[in-house]
Amino acid sequence: MVNATPRIVIIGAGFSALWAALSAARKLHLAGKPDGTVEVVLIAPEPILHMRPRLYESDLSEASVAITPLLDTVGVRYVQGTVQHIDVEKNRLEYHTEAGETLFLDFDRLVLASGSKLCRPQSVSGLQEQGWDADQMDSALKLGVHLQSLATLPDSPARNTVVVCGGGFTGVEVAAEMPLRLRNILGASADIKVIVLERAETVCPEMPAPPRPVITEGLMDLGVEVLLGETVVSLDPEGVTTASGKRIASKTVIWSAGMRASDLTTHIPAERDALGRLHVSQNLNVSAPGLQHIYATGDTAHIAVDDAGHLALQSCQHAVYMGKAAGNNVMADILGLPLAPYRQPHYTMSIALGAWGGVFAVGWDQRVESVKEEAQKVKTYVNTQVIYPPPPDRTKLFAAADPNVQSPVC
Repeated sequence: MVNATPRIVIIGAGFSALWAALSAARKLHLAGKPDGTVEVVLIAPEPILHMRPRLYESDLSEASVAITPLLDTVGVRYVQGTVQHIDVEKNRLEYHTEAGETLFLDFDRLVLASGSKLCRPQSVSGLQEQGWDADQMDSALKLGVHLQSLATLPDSPARNTVVVCGGGFTGVEVAAEMPLRLRNILGASADIKVIVLERAETVCPEMPAPPRPVITEGLMDLGVEVLLGETVVSLDPEGVTTASGKRIASKTVIWSAGMRASDLTTHIPAERDALGRLHVSQNLNVSAPGLQHIYATGDTAHIAVDDAGHLALQSCQHAVYMGKAAGNNVMADILGLPLAPYRQPHYTMSIALGAWGGVFAVGWDQRVESVKEEAQKVKTYVNTQVIYPPPPDRTKLFAAADPNVQSPVC
């Protein structure tokens, strides 16, 4: 035991981190232990849950939740800091405070829930300097400011054209919002264009086939042009160039081509997958000798969700319930109680397609259940109800943190 009072440290403030903290506190309560018997600490740069699945939206004023009231309600301590290093031999974190101090935090159990980030390959010339994105709250807000600034520029094809690099789930949602956003900014007479560049031969190549034709139909009806089989090689202040030699003039090139797990996963000497996610057991502790006291959850974890071997995706849908399972198990582990294997066999997909509506599909084979306005209602429900934590009421928070209770649509 590292500390006189055993300590669980959770890194992150996203969906999986928050729900891990709430679920750990719930498990302590269910075990009949008083608050403080085990210290639960959540460390993150800021105590705010940003609703990342909503960052494609134009209005982000309600896409963040302060989590300190929730943590205080269940007895979890928040520490402001950015983790720089994880020492798994000494069971210690090194972190930097907002004031620039370097401090250390010991742990008996660790839950890595530091999420994922957009992958910006160095091989794409000019991407770091010229590419916009909607990956994190700060970058999504900067993109919104940039789009508003287009109205101050002279009318030109480059000003009026938005190019989205990457036609996967996130890229499609961003692109589908752009026609209306540009129209509201540039006016009804502007000759606006929204173009998606995707290197695969279909939109949303990560999905099974059934929803793709409907998604393509929605984009076409919105006036979004999709160019398939195009690999981006360079960006500059006036546009984008592809490997085929295609040149598109644009003042707004948005990068949306792939995610990778947090770099903190590299501090854990264990197997990782192609996305940088740590291989974990069904109990969510790291699958490596001597590291069973390290847990990974959400976008940092490689884990099967069912007996068929389907893997959890880097999505809020899996992060929420994986976080609940991780919190339950890390507290059970430290109390010497039985652990409960993580399972999440039901999968649904809800994608927003701007003014056209959306697509809602169910199952790993992605059977389309509803489209347009009906699907948009489901997406709105998920974004504004399912993934939002309840208010700071202890009973409601503990009920919501039960890992055995899952939403039928998320």
